[in-house]
Amino acid sequence: MASSSVAVGTFELRDMDDVLQWGHSVVRIGSSLRPFKPKFMCYSPKKVSARTAHLRTLAMQSSFRCQAATLEGGLRTVHQNRTSEERVYEVVLKQAALMAQRVAQGSTSTPFLVQDAENLDGVLPVDLSISFSPQLLKEAYARCGEVCAEYAKTFYLGTKLMTPERQQAIWAIYVWCRRTDELVDGPNASHITPAALDRWEQRLEDIYDGRPYDMLDAALADTVRKFPIDIQPFRDMIEGMRMDLFKSRYETFDELYLYCYYVAGTVGLMSVPVMGIAPDSKATTESIYNAALALGIANQLTNILRDVGEDARRGRIYLPRDELAQFGLCEDDIFAGAVTEKWRAFMKDQITRARMFFDEAEKGVVDLDKDSRWPVWASLILYRQILDSIEENDYDNFTKRAYVGKWKKFLSLPAAYGRALLHPSWTPILAGKGFS
Repeated sequence: MASSSVAVGTFELRDMDDVLQWGHSVVRIGSSLRPFKPKFMCYSPKKVSARTAHLRTLAMQSSFRCQAATLEGGLRTVHQNRTSEERVYEVVLKQAALMAQRVAQGSTSTPFLVQDAENLDGVLPVDLSISFSPQLLKEAYARCGEVCAEYAKTFYLGTKLMTPERQQAIWAIYVWCRRTDELVDGPNASHITPAALDRWEQRLEDIYDGRPYDMLDAALADTVRKFPIDIQPFRDMIEGMRMDLFKSRYETFDELYLYCYYVAGTVGLMSVPVMGIAPDSKATTESIYNAALALGIANQLTNILRDVGEDARRGRIYLPRDELAQFGLCEDDIFAGAVTEKWRAFMKDQITRARMFFDEAEKGVVDLDKDSRWPVWASLILYRQILDSIEENDYDNFTKRAYVGKWKKFLSLPAAYGRALLHPSWTPILAGKGFS
């Protein structure tokens, strides 16, 4: 993948071997391994009844997912001639509709698929949560926070302004995404097979069914129980990892756009339900999801432009071949690593497009809940500066790695915080004055 990751140390290849052994799971703390069995509270007769209903609904849930997967497979042929943007837009519409439904119901604490199962069964909602040990969850979220702090320091600092529940949920999502990325970009990437990704996807299904495999999975299982986060963006991210196993060239931007959605745009869709929408926002839920998607696409395009040389040394080119040809370039030019006038012109064009996605993303940040805006603004501002750094390096992304220095990062935080304080109703005024 175009992003260059460092091994987290929280997931290793051997963790995949016994993924489906629900009775004897593993928790990794530091370098030690110990058996993990979910701890359940003692139930009164009413709670036992609720627990039975929970297990029955889990079975229904799995059945619905199988039916959905079958339907999805049947529709692939119908959709194969549609553009990637159209296909992704359908996912955005679904996520926005589900979120809007929860807002209308005044509830954002029940997972989508569980709620849907209840409605279809025609019964009143009951508490279907699996009661993990509070101490276990505390340790799990703390470990997620440690990983986030180590590998995404600026973003982690921004999350400290969020409510504790949202903060922990974002950490859990970040860690799952990082572990997923490590499958194809980490130290064991050369040993990862499609079957391993299939097992990882089954492990995701188990998380949504309340059967976490390890401590970090338990944090995500608790998160998707508390917030209305659909499983589809998680599945799509795994699909992006599958693409990295067999695809190392992209003929058109349409192909690249789909890849960028899979590996980065999905993060935005996962995060919106946790970030929350400002109560006084006049924006549509769909537009906020579109902005979150745009930020993910922009970040991944920036990763790609930053890592051209590094990816080429790994035999990968994440640049559209047809657009290279328009500027008189080909793969040989990339492998040669020469910064020519043709290359500069090509890069200027690519950077312009990435900035357009950042501009689109900015439109939705102000409509997020006020406590959630700072980390998003910080990420957006800092990633935009990577594009500036590429320009400052005279478009040499073959031998020079564009980055934002510590002082620039430090100075960007107050700017991000200032923008986070903006009221949603101020957006049209600022846009008219050129601040948007």
